[in-house]
Amino acid sequence: MRHGKKVNHLGRKKGHRKALLRNLSIALVQHKRIKTTLAKAKALRVYIEPLITKGKTNSTHNRRVVFSYLGNKTAVAEIFSTISEAVADRPGGYLRIIKTGYRMSDSAEMAIIEFVDFNNVYTSGTSKDEASTGKKKRTRRGKKSSGAATTAATATAAAATTKEAFTEEVEKTSDKATGSEEE
Repeated sequence: MRHGKKVNHLGRKKGHRKALLRNLSIALVQHKRIKTTLAKAKALRVYIEPLITKGKTNSTHNRRVVFSYLGNKTAVAEIFSTISEAVADRPGGYLRIIKTGYRMSDSAEMAIIEFVDFNNVYTSGTSKDEASTGKKKRTRRGKKSSGAATTAATATAAAATTKEAFTEEVEKTSDKATGSEEE
């Protein structure tokens, strides 16, 4: 029985799992969005969200703690500068995981993990509407209203737009790679 064992071992031993999460974290901090399996994305979210919270307070101790997890100076500098500024008023939930279907070769469930505040396509419609109407930010407590159906439809449409934007980026990079090989 696995009572109280909350860590997903990802089919790896401790050192390999630590290196995997470290490399995925560095890639996520640099690119703001990566595509990986759903299990790795969920494990990565648990690994990196406390580091982003530490990045909100710029102290030597917090920098050393984050560096001990990442081991990359540029990633640490990125967390304490641009990322901490973007998520300063957010009380957690810095990452979004979007399921993208199944991988062809082994049918592994794939997902895109990204920073919530760095996706302009997904957040462009909602933030302007809230700012223009001047409504207060709602909490998840309270009664459900008829707006729940429209919110779900908006989220579905935005997720599809995010997937399209990501596939366009992948196609652009693959075109650049094939173009450089032909020369």
